[in-house]
Amino acid sequence: MLEAGSALGYLVYPPLGPNESYYLEYRGDGQYRFAYYVLTGGSFQVMFTVTFTMPTNGVGFFKEDVAFPKGVPVMSREAALGISRTLVVPEDMGTPAGALSLRANVNFKTPPGWDTVFTPIFNMLERPAPPMLVIRVETDWFAHETEFRYVLEPGEGITAQHNMPVGQVMFVPREEITLRDCSEKEIAEIHKSQMDFVHAKAADRLQTPYGMSYSPHYLKKSRENRSAEAKKDVEEG
Repeated sequence: MLEAGSALGYLVYPPLGPNESYYLEYRGDGQYRFAYYVLTGGSFQVMFTVTFTMPTNGVGFFKEDVAFPKGVPVMSREAALGISRTLVVPEDMGTPAGALSLRANVNFKTPPGWDTVFTPIFNMLERPAPPMLVIRVETDWFAHETEFRYVLEPGEGITAQHNMPVGQVMFVPREEITLRDCSEKEIAEIHKSQMDFVHAKAADRLQTPYGMSYSPHYLKKSRENRSAEAKKDVEEG
């Protein structure tokens, strides 16, 4: 199921190196804590933290408080804020309450008439799985920077590493869809294709090492169809 979900579009990762990590926590009352880690001596050590405080009810000032372990600065305040803003978007936090915005390591430009849809990772069932605001953007003309906006409860946080995707994207054509009723012939063809698939699936069964039975028929047929389409494109090209 994970493979089937990941086949729709692309998994997108954070702009981190193998020796970097961060943790972003929502503390409630418009306050977020960002912690940046670097792999040192075989373990991740916190380099600095930034506490973002949103204006109460939209009134007041936006605050960014930088702190270093044991009070010893390892870089300037400006450099620490620069790193944090490379990874998250403080201005987009708090809308709605608990929302945080994670940057990705790639942006997307689509051909004319195509949009980009930004989603959470499909079929990722590990708990807690925070909800995310799904958006569709006209990326054929708008230079949209890839962000994934999750919504957390107070006390929840998200850990990011270079090999952990932060979201998923897919591309869809911007065109109108016309719905109509099927004819009796089309309905009969659909029923026949469904029965053919059920029979082929029942005849092609495998067993996992744990004793679970499953059918690889869909995967085989999908790859067979894609191979035939690729071969046809090569011949026509």
